[in-house]
Amino acid sequence: FADSTFYPLDAVIDSAFEKADELAVEINLSDDDVNEDVAQQTMRRGILPPGKTLDAVLPRAVWNSIDSICASWNFPVAGLVQMRPWLAATTLSVVAIQRAGINPEYGIDVVLMDRAATGGKAIVSLETAEEQVDAISDTDDSDSAGTYYLKTTLREISELDSMVTKMMRAWKTGDENLLREVMNDEPEDASDSDKKIKDNIDQKMYLNRNAKMAESVAKFLAEDRNVFVVVGAAHLVLEKDNVVERLRQKGLKVERF
Repeated sequence: FADSTFYPLDAVIDSAFEKADELAVEINLSDDDVNEDVAQQTMRRGILPPGKTLDAVLPRAVWNSIDSICASWNFPVAGLVQMRPWLAATTLSVVAIQRAGINPEYGIDVVLMDRAATGGKAIVSLETAEEQVDAISDTDDSDSAGTYYLKTTLREISELDSMVTKMMRAWKTGDENLLREVMNDEPEDASDSDKKIKDNIDQKMYLNRNAKMAESVAKFLAEDRNVFVVVGAAHLVLEKDNVVERLRQKGLKVERF
């Protein structure tokens, strides 16, 4: 997600992209087959079993918050009722971000995939549809991680305008500390069980994927391939074992421009 103020991209980025032979993204959503696979994986992992509904799964206060937000947005809450908490959280995030004026069509990866297709560059996926969905889905039948993720999302929605402003400024200026501050925001009164859930989510969503992304970049270099790689900013700046640090641990030289 981004908006028109992100463009044109810095000349260093544009130049590197133009010189590259291939574009590597987390997942190639410009491919219809990949899109279909993501949709199928999402439905398989994100829909509650028959007879189970989201309002029955969630604590009453959390469901009431969802109901209130949907009413204020004029968004049909009935569309969330069959979703597992993690998918409801993702759906609400997308709606909230778009309401803030940030559009998926301006997303850096989307724009560069369009340019790659126009320029005849091959597009490489770093992850499969299954891996991408698994990173955010809750594998626990109790939906505990998904519920935590949903509660976090609801808290972020209440602060969204400020968060979006800070994240946009951080990305445009390359302010890693500000980006970490926004992404690591956590209530001071978080319980030990919530902290453990967050650690598990971070492991799935970031650390495991960072390792795989770094392996792919190292492989591109070993094969002397000229690849422009674009991934979510969190994979590059979050302090613990981000992609940049993983590459340095492999003895590779990483320069920042």
